[in-house]
Amino acid sequence: MAVSAELFLSTTDSTPMYQQIVDQITAKVIAGDWKPGQALPSIRELASASRVSVITVKRAYADLMLAGIIVTRHGMGSFVAESSDLPTDLLRAEFTQHFDALLACAARLGITRNEIRHMLDDEQAAPTPDTSGGSTP
Repeated sequence: MAVSAELFLSTTDSTPMYQQIVDQITAKVIAGDWKPGQALPSIRELASASRVSVITVKRAYADLMLAGIIVTRHGMGSFVAESSDLPTDLLRAEFTQHFDALLACAARLGITRNEIRHMLDDEQAAPTPDTSGGSTP
């Protein structure tokens, strides 16, 4: 069973259309909405449903294949990659990207790695807010 070809692409977003497709498909895989082995819409079907060119979808699928998120089987179509660790791997990659950005920003601010460690320790020691409406011990 193929997944829905419905994506929400914005013409006013500065992010290129192919990247919006990559980001949304990646998010659906991370969330578990699109399961390993599940068939993706054909390139033409997704292009038509999203009102973008076939070339745009081809580029997005090529990027997704390079990232290991999807696989294409000649004559059969494209599928979510068969890896039970895929959502975790994608989240870890996203975390690493954010972490690298944090380190770069800290370096620009002159914050040392030791200061970052102390910040993390302080954050970990701080009580977490109680979202249930009660008080935190």
